[in-house]
Amino acid sequence: MRRVSSIAVAGIGIAALAFTTTACGGSSSSDSKKDKGVAIAYDVGGRGDQSFNDAAYAGFVKAKKELGVKGDDIEPSEGESDADKVQRLTELAREGHNPVIAVGFVYAPAVKEVAKKYPKITFGLVDDDTVHMKNVVNMVFNEEQGSYLAGVAAALTTKSKTVGFVGGVENPLIKKFEAGYVQGVHDTDKSVKVKVQYLTQPPDYSGFKKPDAGKDTANGQLDGGADVIYQAAGDSGSGVIEAAATRGKWAIGVDSDQYTQKGLAKFKSKILASATKAVDEAVFNLVKSVKDGKPQSGTVRYGLKTGGVGLADSNPEYKKMTKVVEAVETAKKKIISGEIKVKTTP
Repeated sequence: MRRVSSIAVAGIGIAALAFTTTACGGSSSSDSKKDKGVAIAYDVGGRGDQSFNDAAYAGFVKAKKELGVKGDDIEPSEGESDADKVQRLTELAREGHNPVIAVGFVYAPAVKEVAKKYPKITFGLVDDDTVHMKNVVNMVFNEEQGSYLAGVAAALTTKSKTVGFVGGVENPLIKKFEAGYVQGVHDTDKSVKVKVQYLTQPPDYSGFKKPDAGKDTANGQLDGGADVIYQAAGDSGSGVIEAAATRGKWAIGVDSDQYTQKGLAKFKSKILASATKAVDEAVFNLVKSVKDGKPQSGTVRYGLKTGGVGLADSNPEYKKMTKVVEAVETAKKKIISGEIKVKTTP
């Protein structure tokens, strides 16, 4: 797995994680009184996924640049357990990082355990709102709303009347993406068929880091007639995009504006749009609240009304599709007004 954080993990399953470098130059818990700034612990797939984790990293970079805060980011390890996550978050808190932001719902048990031990430190938990403590901020999103817009665009773009959805792991969070997308497609054109497939089932979360599996699954859907595929699969989504682009079909990105991601530049001409979620904004806002001495607490939700989710339109070819653009904008207004209620389950 790619290692790009400024902290290097010395091992997994040992009594404490050792860090070879930090922003302040220290490396042991004896530095606990020092302000180490923000800490970001990435989700499955790590930084460089061109999607979810990279969105968190963008917020981290913005906070360092605009707020002048220090900080470190750290990668997950292959096949790690909840105990490994507890170790990671414990060491980050002990080192003096504040806030400590865990990227992904898989961190929920670890955040719940560690936050109790460090009540003066603010913990951020992205994509989960099950940990209710004064020093925990649950950063959640209305993914189904942005996915609905993706469905509208897909239904109006398909020529084969068949579109696809590839999810990384079949869990409640990714089912929200599926639900919104399918509803958006069928509300727009009931005759369009939606092929839905997932790469893995819980507790196997490797579906978020299997680009080859994403590519194979997408090719299967393309063989079955799909000419637009929306993916919510983390790093695996790059495989979906590659498959669609290679065969001259449309892909719809997720989380980040994937048209602008350097790692996907080769395929960007076939990235129709991306259903975005402002993980970068959520990270930045939390860091700023701590720096300002007024740390956030509880559940902070980001939806379509506040720009927390949306449909990125960076591709010039998309902008030329006047009918599609107008339909998406109309759907957006109806969701915000409450005229359209988007489902969170299929």
